Amino acid sequence: MYVKDYSSRKYVIIGVFVLVAIIYLSRLFYLQIIDIHYKLSADNIVLRSVRQYPPRGRIYDRNNNLLVYNEAAYDMMVIPSQVKNMDTLTFCKLVGIDTSTFVKRLTKARRYSRYKPSVFQKQISKEDFAIIQEKLYQFPGFYSQTRTLRRYPLPIAAHLLGNIGEVSQSELDKDPFYKASDYIGKSGIERYYEKKLRGEKGMKVIEVDVHNREKGSYSKGKFDTLAIPGKNIALGLDAGLQHYAEQLMTMKKGSVVAIDPKTGEILALVSSPTFDPNMLVGRERSENFTKLNEDSLKPLMNRAIMGTYPPGSTFKMVNALIALQEGAITPRTEFSCQGKLTRPIRCTHDHKTPLDLEEAIQQSCNAYFWSTYKATLNNPKYHDPQKGYKAWYDHLMSFGFGQKFDTDIPYEVKGNIPANAYFDKVYRGSWNALTVRSLSIGQGEILVTPVQLANLAVIIANKGYYYPPHVVGNVDAEAEMARTRKETTVDSRYFEIVQKAMLTVFEGEHGTARYYKMDSIKQCGKTGTVQNPHGADHSIFIAFAPMDDPQIALSVIVENSGYGSTWAAPISSLMIEKYLTGEVSRKAYEQKMFEGDLITNPPERRDN
Repeated sequence: MYVKDYSSRKYVIIGVFVLVAIIYLSRLFYLQIIDIHYKLSADNIVLRSVRQYPPRGRIYDRNNNLLVYNEAAYDMMVIPSQVKNMDTLTFCKLVGIDTSTFVKRLTKARRYSRYKPSVFQKQISKEDFAIIQEKLYQFPGFYSQTRTLRRYPLPIAAHLLGNIGEVSQSELDKDPFYKASDYIGKSGIERYYEKKLRGEKGMKVIEVDVHNREKGSYSKGKFDTLAIPGKNIALGLDAGLQHYAEQLMTMKKGSVVAIDPKTGEILALVSSPTFDPNMLVGRERSENFTKLNEDSLKPLMNRAIMGTYPPGSTFKMVNALIALQEGAITPRTEFSCQGKLTRPIRCTHDHKTPLDLEEAIQQSCNAYFWSTYKATLNNPKYHDPQKGYKAWYDHLMSFGFGQKFDTDIPYEVKGNIPANAYFDKVYRGSWNALTVRSLSIGQGEILVTPVQLANLAVIIANKGYYYPPHVVGNVDAEAEMARTRKETTVDSRYFEIVQKAMLTVFEGEHGTARYYKMDSIKQCGKTGTVQNPHGADHSIFIAFAPMDDPQIALSVIVENSGYGSTWAAPISSLMIEKYLTGEVSRKAYEQKMFEGDLITNPPERRDN
């Protein structure tokens, strides 16, 4: 019987085993020698990946004065799985917390992850951390994370600059750039330009010994990535003017907005009462925010861009300009303050009658502008006051009222200019000039913001055009906002008439702001006294200067303070002098404004 010899097969089997061994050894060699990712994974117990936070961009004013910078701070991080056999009492004493707080925070960290780092104590000052750092190696699982806090060398412009805070869950969901405990711009410029200011995060892999002491970068920093600092930005703001305006508005409710007519850059934006922006920095941020939020004076509210007011008599120039454009009046048209036709709207003070346009602006004659407004709506070319109103409304939109400027102004509101449809609904389609007569003197349903009023002063200063008001002067070369010139629908020649009339408000014999005239500077302005059903009237003033080469235009609103000439006008004039000359010569007026306390001692309500 023939028997096959299978002995040769052993070599095949041996060969297979040898081949498999070679493959395994080759793979092992690759994993351990060539590919170091598994080594990194195995070394995780002695390696620590530390996120490198970039310094946020600094913020400067138009004159290169530093408004916001960064200061070093530290977060204490914890990896719960590594917290073992430590002296809890000593640790708590070192950090400045009690044992119950320690347990609470560690439990929270464990719920997040036992193996991933999370913040145990945030925003430790560099002075406090210098003491902690010397002994931190004694407590396994704890290490430091370098951070920066915003600081404000001047306690000004809190509403405009904004603040930063810890990222919320909704913000985490929207942008994968952020991780838990990161900081993000919460308001103002910090929020609007967050992507410019925040920079790019880096990562550093650090070797740590068994005693929790850092030994240096792993593999000579081969796997580190550098943080890229945020970009600096320069505002159009004038820090000196901003500070001065805030001083003038101390112990008053209201706002000041000043704009460069040539560019649309905001020179000053004040909301009063205000607060020191340093209050919303560091571990005290939450407590201070609660105090400010609960304050009955609402210091967190930015009245300059969120407050809405009837414009009062400052609106008379707009009605005059539209009437001139529509041919409803001429500069020489006169209206009387007497007779049946003027009874619906009467003047609040005595003056000569009849008046022409310049005299009416100088003396702020209510009856004149009611007659002007009525002539506009009843213009024969429209054959219908509602069509006349639509023409008036369209002109008004070209001045930027009733809409947002859509620039970098934070939390801007649009105010209210009622369209025809509103009155159709309220009066069931049956209404005329008499029905909406209060609009002739800037009352009724009209609501404007202080920045819109300041822009009105810009438009008159520029004789019919403006650049949308904006905060930042330069951010790279790319277009950050629409800064194209906006034209109104009123011819420039009519603005010259109104400019001359506004000059007489300061320089005319009966001008409502004649007491604040300056021989060296030709100022143009208009007072407004706005009715307030809840207390004393609001004092309002708009102005620009110098008349022949306007460099500043502004609005001032002082709530519950009475006539426009009493508080808003002198504040406006002092601001103009300060900006154009660098100093103030009228010390008596300045001192009165500095010391004026209209919050604890408000004026009594004036019956109209």
